Amino acid sequence: MNPEDRARQDIDRQLGQCGWVVQDKGQMNISAALGVAVREFPMLTGEVAYLLYVSGKAIGVLEAKPKGHPLIGVETQASKYSGALPPAVPAYKSPLPFTYESTGAFTQFTNLLEPDARSREVFAFHRPEELLRLVSLDAQVRGKPKALPALDSSKLWSVQKRAIENLEQSLFTRCSDRSCRWGMITRRNS
Repeated sequence: MNPEDRARQDIDRQLGQCGWVVQDKGQMNISAALGVAVREFPMLTGEVAYLLYVSGKAIGVLEAKPKGHPLIGVETQASKYSGALPPAVPAYKSPLPFTYESTGAFTQFTNLLEPDARSREVFAFHRPEELLRLVSLDAQVRGKPKALPALDSSKLWSVQKRAIENLEQSLFTRCSDRSCRWGMITRRNS
């Protein structure tokens, strides 16, 4: 068994643990489960390792590489696949909003709906329910800090104003899907 096949075995197992049903293209049934990952799916630019379906519609791609292969640069390949879906395939959005790159040991994720989309390492694949939730949001996590209302500092001491501004700047530059939940955070001016 070659290194890429071993990596794909690990990826198949990890996808299964996260609620995905993994299928070969020849026997694909996108209605078999909420989340279906179809191996070696032909895209307009080549064959992607996995095409991800949620509720019968394509939602993302996963590009597999052998263990030890650096994932830097692979996100460009995955991004190209996300925009190369054959026209007859139902999808949530075009290009597909989510990409993964994985060796089975390391996995990167990119949410292309974010205003500053970039790949970041994740510990596990998202469950199909989570990708469905993300694709239906009006604004993604990294876009929410830009929508904060202007700070009314008329009743604040200068140190309070500076502290709030510094906190907002910190959250704006460091906020990620796994480090904060902007939907639950609001600022109150008092």
